[in-house]
Amino acid sequence: MFIHHPLFSRPLVQVTLLGFVCLCCPGMWNALTGLGAGGSMSSNVGLTDAANSALYGCFAIVGFFAGSVTNTVGVKTTLTVGSLGYALYASSFWVYDRLQIGGFVIAAGAILGCCAGIFWSAQGAIMMSYPEEHNKGKYVAVFWALFNLGGIAGSVIALVLNLENQAGGGVSTGTYTVFVIIMLIGVGLSLALLPPSRVVRDDGTRIAIACSPCWTTEFKGALLVWKEWRMLALIPAFLASNWFYAYQFRINAVYFNPSTRALNDAMYWCLQIIGALLIGVLLDYRGMSRRRRGLIGLGVLFVVLMTVWAGGLAFQLTFDNDYADPIHWTASRFAGPFVLYMFYGFADSLYQTYIYWLMGAMSNDPALLARYAGFYKAMQSAGAAVSFGIDAADIPLRWECLICWLLVFISFPLAFLVANTVSESNKGQQQDNGDDIIDDDKKTSETIECIKEPAQAKT
Repeated sequence: MFIHHPLFSRPLVQVTLLGFVCLCCPGMWNALTGLGAGGSMSSNVGLTDAANSALYGCFAIVGFFAGSVTNTVGVKTTLTVGSLGYALYASSFWVYDRLQIGGFVIAAGAILGCCAGIFWSAQGAIMMSYPEEHNKGKYVAVFWALFNLGGIAGSVIALVLNLENQAGGGVSTGTYTVFVIIMLIGVGLSLALLPPSRVVRDDGTRIAIACSPCWTTEFKGALLVWKEWRMLALIPAFLASNWFYAYQFRINAVYFNPSTRALNDAMYWCLQIIGALLIGVLLDYRGMSRRRRGLIGLGVLFVVLMTVWAGGLAFQLTFDNDYADPIHWTASRFAGPFVLYMFYGFADSLYQTYIYWLMGAMSNDPALLARYAGFYKAMQSAGAAVSFGIDAADIPLRWECLICWLLVFISFPLAFLVANTVSESNKGQQQDNGDDIIDDDKKTSETIECIKEPAQAKT
């Protein structure tokens, strides 16, 4: 079988497979959420906001310790268990459409929050630690492109199934059936991932593996992340990175009709792919030092995001929360908001791809990067929980827009401090993270055997 072929053990193949898992699970969830109020919930935005607040609240709590779970249980098991939460969440919308059981939607959101916390920790560990240092930007870009193909595919599905729905309201119930099936396919794909001990880079080196003796050691490692000043400096960026979703998806739900929302959603994720690929190439450009690439990338990021959010505020000042005339793509006033919405997606991909690259430039250790990823997703989800809570309070949308812009702006000076410390290489460095770290250049058979899939704790 192909899974036993030597090529299947290459990092790029594994990251690509991870991208397909995310295409089917969180990618479809993105499409569902991007339709505005969960698609079916256009008439009940408060319930969807409550579900999302529960989701991100649980995500934030679990995320802080998700790296420890990943390091102890193993990335493959963690991804499989975590991916199940997405199918459950999508099914709750189908149930709501049929039976109007709002409690199930909120409960499914909370469960997904717990599942997503461990899912994204494992994802971050794979994506940031598997590639060689000079390929980290490209690998993040490849993953991000595949991941967002899920958003595009889901949006196209919703568009095709709702072409006749020209009025306001939700998408068809059949849309959710398709989403659940695709998410379950993603669960199956996660089972094909190899354990880290079997992944071999193109230069013949294996993944640096940390032995996690027990849960107490892992707990200590999770707490030590709070002593890393660079991670603390990136907290505003982490908070901002998902904060704006509540506002942007609300605009899509308020300003456009269902079929146009699906079109917007597809192009939003399409621009995500373009943005990730562009910045990934820049961040891995070999003609300059890694530190200089990081600083130039941050400068490009600043110009793009400030321009996009200035345009967003100018657009938001033209209408209020009670906008009652959702437009179709044939309307004369469609073009400007459509382009703006696409560039919201473009800016998002630049921002998040850069954050992943910056964390990946801080270490090569999978165990430490799993904790970084968990910490990042925890802070990101805490921000999203607050933003969905603000959105549920129905404050003026212009204030929501301004808050999003200011939070992004504040993140740049601190991100600059971190980018300015990026070293040319992390090979040979030891990390004080509570584990016994095995460097890339000091592989032994004992190292490979110290982690099983799932990992076995030593007593």
